[in-house]
Amino acid sequence: MPDLWMPGATRLDIGDHAPTDGGPAKAVSHITWDRNATAAKPADLVPYEDLRSYFSGSGKGVAPHILWDPFGGRFTQFVPANSRSKSLVDQAGGTRTNRAGSVVIQVEALFFPYCRVGKQVYPRLVDTPCKGWEELHAWVHSWGVANAWPNGRPENCTRDEHTWETQSGWYPHKGTPENKHDDPLSWPAFPAAPAKPPAKPKVSLAHIVYAAKHDPAAAQGHTSHKDEVLIVERALKAEGLLAAQWVDGSFGTKTIAAYARWQRSPAGGGYVGSDADGIPGAASLRRLAARHGFTVTA
Repeated sequence: MPDLWMPGATRLDIGDHAPTDGGPAKAVSHITWDRNATAAKPADLVPYEDLRSYFSGSGKGVAPHILWDPFGGRFTQFVPANSRSKSLVDQAGGTRTNRAGSVVIQVEALFFPYCRVGKQVYPRLVDTPCKGWEELHAWVHSWGVANAWPNGRPENCTRDEHTWETQSGWYPHKGTPENKHDDPLSWPAFPAAPAKPPAKPKVSLAHIVYAAKHDPAAAQGHTSHKDEVLIVERALKAEGLLAAQWVDGSFGTKTIAAYARWQRSPAGGGYVGSDADGIPGAASLRRLAARHGFTVTA
């Protein structure tokens, strides 16, 4: 089960927990919008501590799950993820906005348009540093909230109730049924999925042994399994055991001699006598592979 309380957030449990109704997992984005400012008349950002005190005091009745400071990367959580919070208007007889999902995680970003922090003015939330967004997103996503805006992003969204009832994802306050607020106006993009590391090249031990036994006796430059031999030769070159001119895909006498030096080296296994004959064995080849980013198959 995911963490009920966001890791790294200050836990300030206000009680009044209640279950959600089940259904597609959702998150709702809000901004605090506690002052009205304009480009001509910006206003200082309200202190984080003031909002934290409000939501744990007189504002308990509208508290979100998470208060997020996008300037400092701070978080305070007021109720666990599996409880409803009360940041949305919920009209009698309609969809239960605060409960309509397996989770309905509500996030209030400490922000209002044209807030001033120090000497800088921020027209939109996305213009702020958005510190902590990746950690916040990861926690919300762990609860099954899809990386989608089913009713549209904050900049252009609808309040379609059927979509709200049936689709998982993030919903702006402006995109939530039964509510009339226009926030959050913008929201940071979902973090990119980490790129998968490229697959390691594969070398067949059987192919390399075949090449080592057949290439030296063949005509100069003969190759048996050129692409795989090149991988081994490049590794031997990186070890300083084979000159660049012999990295040609042919497991000839120069490569045999270089591989024998690898076998005799401590890193290659410290073999002696006939055990260091330049014909690759499974153990020495895997040691070379481990140092140079390829894998060995049978």
